[in-house]
Amino acid sequence: MSYAFDPQLAPWVALLPEIDITDPAVARATIAALADAGGVDVDRSGLTIEDRALGRPDGPDVRVRVYRPHTHGERRAGLLYMHGGGFVIGTLDTEDTNAATIARRLGIVVVSVDYRLAPEHPYPAGLDDCSAALTWLHDHADDLAVDAARVGVYGQSAGGGLAAALALRARDRGGPPICFQFLGMPELDDRLDTASMAAFVDTPMWNRPSAVLSWRHYLGSLDGDVPYDAAPARAPDLAGLAPAYVSAMEFDPLRDEAIDYASRLLQAGVPTELHVFPGTFHGSGFVGTAAISRRADTEAQVALRRGLRLDGTD
Repeated sequence: MSYAFDPQLAPWVALLPEIDITDPAVARATIAALADAGGVDVDRSGLTIEDRALGRPDGPDVRVRVYRPHTHGERRAGLLYMHGGGFVIGTLDTEDTNAATIARRLGIVVVSVDYRLAPEHPYPAGLDDCSAALTWLHDHADDLAVDAARVGVYGQSAGGGLAAALALRARDRGGPPICFQFLGMPELDDRLDTASMAAFVDTPMWNRPSAVLSWRHYLGSLDGDVPYDAAPARAPDLAGLAPAYVSAMEFDPLRDEAIDYASRLLQAGVPTELHVFPGTFHGSGFVGTAAISRRADTEAQVALRRGLRLDGTD
């Protein structure tokens, strides 16, 4: 198909790498090379950055990377950061640039999670790792100088799906509390039955064949009985969830499930903001010089400031 991509994005489409998760090892190497190329000039001044291994009695250690602004005793908002990658690819390093940028720009503590990946570790391994990290963030709020009442979750793509799943778990299990969920072009629905999922079979960076493989890897041996914390779009009731920001890209197979989820959040009485960015595709933010990418980045900052109450408002 031909697509009406934003004029500043269109020239880059042919230059973008193909992310084929048929072979996870090759896909992981490709995305790691992209991250290496993009993170050289990131300003990390004013941040203390350290990796930690979180021990737990019911599973393997969870590795996290903690980004803390240099502080003088004041408590800051906290953000649990889940990387994207179709549940199959991505590491702390592949999203180090964005995590550091968020921490520095907003002056918040960011905890990025190196959750276990499918297909080696299918659901619920990755989600359990993220849940353990959220609990750790709350349990160590004093040590991290985090205001436990202002802890949000953040993810894009599969990370957005994990963020939505964590918000559901927090509601259903009575915590740890989440004040805000940032769901960037989230991967939410294993049923693959939306109009955008049917139409976008050859879009750059992510398409229907990618989504089919992603869910196959992530769900593993689950067959027909998929819990809604694996695929949040299956949740029968979204009432009582944390306020949300949801973004969608026009030429992304995930577009309609993001729009549908945002609509259902609103119908359930959850304060929700939805932005659909025209002329974009999944991962088009890689072209950071495009005006539409800069706009999406600005909107994300505004949403996080509001959701984490960085201006002192409730």
